[in-house]
Amino acid sequence: MIHVVAAALMDERGRVLIAQRLPGKHLAGFWEFPGGKLESGEPRAAGLARELREELGIEIRDPRPLKRVRHTYPHGEVLIDMWVVSRFVGKPTGMDGQALKWCGRDELNSVALLPADRPIVRALRLPERLTELSTPDYAVGEAGDGRLRGSYCANAEAAAQRLGEGAEFLLVRGALPNNEIAALCSRVPIPVFVHGITLEAAWALGASGIHEIVP
Repeated sequence: MIHVVAAALMDERGRVLIAQRLPGKHLAGFWEFPGGKLESGEPRAAGLARELREELGIEIRDPRPLKRVRHTYPHGEVLIDMWVVSRFVGKPTGMDGQALKWCGRDELNSVALLPADRPIVRALRLPERLTELSTPDYAVGEAGDGRLRGSYCANAEAAAQRLGEGAEFLLVRGALPNNEIAALCSRVPIPVFVHGITLEAAWALGASGIHEIVP
């Protein structure tokens, strides 16, 4: 299995940067989220920073974990470790000559993205801070209407159960010790929102953000 770190790089207008695969590469011509292979023993956030420096010529700040996606191609399996990056220094440039394009999140549905990247698009509708139970993009509880479905959980075991029930993101009830938050986030591949800590602390523990909703 190839472990890839990739990012949805966002500008001040909320657009997402995608890159076109070069001729000679597998699935040349398709578009993808920038990133690349994680090196053996390399921390995920460090690998992401290295890949975006090499590929786009930028320095990133405070990457936000989003989700993990497994996909099987004819040549093997890939695990995409997806992050959101909205804070960076420098102007993104195709350092290898690859074409780049900024897209609105709605536009991503009509772009020829790599098959492994397509499941990521829906998750990009989640904000980094949840303040409402229901919006046009998501609903906590039984959505069933095309919106992202969120569920509450109290610990890692409950989180795994909610995942099996079809939850697309999780909200942790109450406050948990940092080690339990980290364990929960490592156990499930979908976005996790925690309560009672700062955004930066949540991201460092592997959560996608925080929530301010009391069930």
